[in-house]
Amino acid sequence: MGFRRELADAVPENRVRFVGHPEHVHEVPHLVHMVMGRGHLRVDGESITLEPRTSVLLAPLVPHSLELDEHSIALGPFLSHRASPVERVRRLGVVPEITHLMLARLAAQPYTDEQVAPFTDGLEEILAHLHTDEFAAPLPVHPTARQIAAAATGSADTLASLCAGAGISTRQVQRLFLAETGLSFHRWRTRRRLNRAIRSLRGGSSAEGAARAAGYSGRGSLLRALSRETGVPVELLRDDPLGHLAHARRPAPV
Repeated sequence: MGFRRELADAVPENRVRFVGHPEHVHEVPHLVHMVMGRGHLRVDGESITLEPRTSVLLAPLVPHSLELDEHSIALGPFLSHRASPVERVRRLGVVPEITHLMLARLAAQPYTDEQVAPFTDGLEEILAHLHTDEFAAPLPVHPTARQIAAAATGSADTLASLCAGAGISTRQVQRLFLAETGLSFHRWRTRRRLNRAIRSLRGGSSAEGAARAAGYSGRGSLLRALSRETGVPVELLRDDPLGHLAHARRPAPV
C-alpha cells in the first residue's frame, strides 16, 4: 500500500520530502517531523529511526542526513534561534500538538514569509512549552562528562559502559557530575529522563507513550520515578500527573 512513486517526483522542489537528503547543515534550528512511513536520521554518528508522527529538533549547524523508506513523507520546517534546544539533538517523540500543526501546514501549503509566519510561531509556542524543564539538571562542563551526558539520557547503557566508550573511569565521572551539576550521575540521568517524559505529556502523549519515549519500561515505572523525585504518591500521579506536579510546585500558604 502507498502512493505511486511518480507522485514523489511531481513537484521537484519538494522531492526531498519523499526521499530525504544527503548530509548538510542549516544556520537555524530545524525540526524533522515524520508524517508517514519511516525515516532514518543520521546525526553525530548515530542513526535515529523516525516512526510516524515522531519529531526531532536539531540545533543550528548540526550536520545531518535523512533517508526515507518507500511510501514515506517527512517535513523539515526552519525555526528562529529562540527555538534552539540546549543540546545539539533533542528527540521529541510523538507530540500530538506538533502532529496537528504539521498536518495543517501540509494542507495550507504556505509559501510567502507572511503565510509561513503563523505556522512557525505556533510551532515555536509548542516547543517553548516543551522546553520548560520540570527538574533542574544542568549539563556538566568537562568535555568528556558532557559527552557522556549527551549519550546517557537516550541510552539504556550503564555508566560503566558509557565510561568505557569514552575512556574515563566511572569514579572520575561521578565526581565530575557531582561537582559540576550538584547531582549524582544517577539522579541527573533520572531527572533528564523525567523531563523528557513530562515534555511528552505536555504535548498530549499518553503516560504509556511518554514513558516509552523517555526510556522507561512502562507507565508504572515512570510514575514510580516521578513519585520518588517529587514525593507525590503514585496513586495521585496515576490520575493526573501534570496536574499534581503543578500542585506540588505551588508554595504552601502562609
